[in-house]
Amino acid sequence: MTETIVDILAAHRAGTATPAQTIARCYARIRAHADPALFITLRDEADAIAEAVALAARDPALPLYGVPVAVKDNIDVAGLPTTAACPAFAYQPAQDSTAVAKLRAAGAIVIGKTNLDQFATGLVGVRSPYGIPRNAMRADLVPGGSSSGSAVAVGAGLVPLSLGTDTAGSGRVPAMLNNIVGLKPSLGLISTTGLVPACRTLDCISVFALTVDDAVTALRVMGVPDATDPYSRDRPLAAMTALPAKPRIGVPRPDQLQFFGDAQAEQAYADALQRWTKLGAELIEVDVAPLYETARLLYEGPWVAERYLAIRELIDSTPDAVHPVTREITLGGKAITAADTFAALYRLQALRKIADQLFAGFDALVLPTAPTAYTVEQVLADPIALNSRLGTYTNFVNLLDLCGLAIPASIRIDGIPFGITLLAPGGRDAQLASLGRLFHADTELPMGATGQSQPPLNELEATAGTGQIQIAVVGAHLSGMALNGELTLLDGRLVCATSTAPDYKLFALKGTTPPKPGMLRVAPGAGAAIALEVWSLSPAAFGRFVASIPQPLSIGTITLADGAQVKGFLVEPAALDGARDITEFGGWRAFMAESVAAN
Repeated sequence: MTETIVDILAAHRAGTATPAQTIARCYARIRAHADPALFITLRDEADAIAEAVALAARDPALPLYGVPVAVKDNIDVAGLPTTAACPAFAYQPAQDSTAVAKLRAAGAIVIGKTNLDQFATGLVGVRSPYGIPRNAMRADLVPGGSSSGSAVAVGAGLVPLSLGTDTAGSGRVPAMLNNIVGLKPSLGLISTTGLVPACRTLDCISVFALTVDDAVTALRVMGVPDATDPYSRDRPLAAMTALPAKPRIGVPRPDQLQFFGDAQAEQAYADALQRWTKLGAELIEVDVAPLYETARLLYEGPWVAERYLAIRELIDSTPDAVHPVTREITLGGKAITAADTFAALYRLQALRKIADQLFAGFDALVLPTAPTAYTVEQVLADPIALNSRLGTYTNFVNLLDLCGLAIPASIRIDGIPFGITLLAPGGRDAQLASLGRLFHADTELPMGATGQSQPPLNELEATAGTGQIQIAVVGAHLSGMALNGELTLLDGRLVCATSTAPDYKLFALKGTTPPKPGMLRVAPGAGAAIALEVWSLSPAAFGRFVASIPQPLSIGTITLADGAQVKGFLVEPAALDGARDITEFGGWRAFMAESVAAN
């Protein structure tokens, strides 16, 4: 039986299954699936089960307690080699990538490293010396790439969660071709420390799952700033909300859609738009020509030089170690000049301004995830042109700093899956998930190739915190700060970033580790508005969180800028002896940034 993250957590917390039993079932499914090209390295089953047994000493409330996960083999996992699908490049990482470390801290158990288009260059999944993973839906189709093995592992129901990467569509195209969810986060939301770069300025670690809710559960665990990654960004993930009464959905003009003669794909996209209309959406026709122009920059511009830079030493010294197609594409980056680079950057900046205006007019842009699907035989006969076609609706996304969510839309009469992708400006990941989860549920499609129905939607997710307790944090528990993990490990969800009424003062407390502030309520209007975040916790998690708060901090009632009241951190007046008044900074994050700059 296929298991979602929700299923697994419910069983583990109820005691009807143990993490060790779940991991054993996972390996049994992998053996039954019998695809030697799926995993490049499969972890020893006894080691994985031993790790699962050791979870008994940890809190079952962990957000991924005992959940098996597969990891694309360009992402470091301690104890397993990283190959990027190139044996001559392989190395043994000293530690987990940041993303994998976050998953493990949340209770997940890594099963193995999955196959990919070599050096994450490709959207087809056939460019690997380790073979071609078998598409979960139809064995003759390409599995999609570059995250081929990760998508197939979820689509075939072997694991409920896997990590891919996405630079030009590698976390979205294989999701469509295997009838699963592919979440491409905003740039910098998930750390790329420990990732073999393709285009370092554009790379994202992506998430594959059977449902949108499962994908967002993993995103919440990994989506925190990382000081070791210079491209990491502080982009707090909001709570998912109910579908707006009339969501505004952007769609391309009909003359700007391209399906390369695939009438079934064209009809499937039209049917998806009809479904949005049935759900109450207003369809807004937009000019997407600037997006297509941006896409051309990716492979016709200087970003190919980033791919060359990432493997320059290997490809220059041992070119035959690189897959012929990957080698041809990558060596094109050697000819890029500095002048070419700046010309492309200038044009990209102009296109970003145009895109900002475009996306201001709707809640999400809905495109086909890919315009068609191809067989392995077709792609091997024409590897570059057909690969390029699959990226028609994906290549521009990271250049424009958009977030994306690929979701299944239908299964065609020929058995080929069709999917759509929702796009929005970076930082709107939760908004896309709120829209996408309801569309996916309305399709009533089976999950992946498992034949099993989607589980009922979690209503608490849909209403953003019903039955939850909100708590305001002002210091070390803010997103990306030293103690934020205490909230995320309790499955806390960020509701919003806001500020208090102007009735508070903020102090840097003396002698605390890690450094902490204390917020004191003063006479109305005698203080300032202090920046904070409001988080949502279940009643049980709220109780555990509050019980761990040390003196001189306490939980009281805080008035927000809009007059609403929530529970939150306050400080006892007696603790302010020797504390520095930092109210003028308007919040702990601004004070800490100034302190770092001063040092």
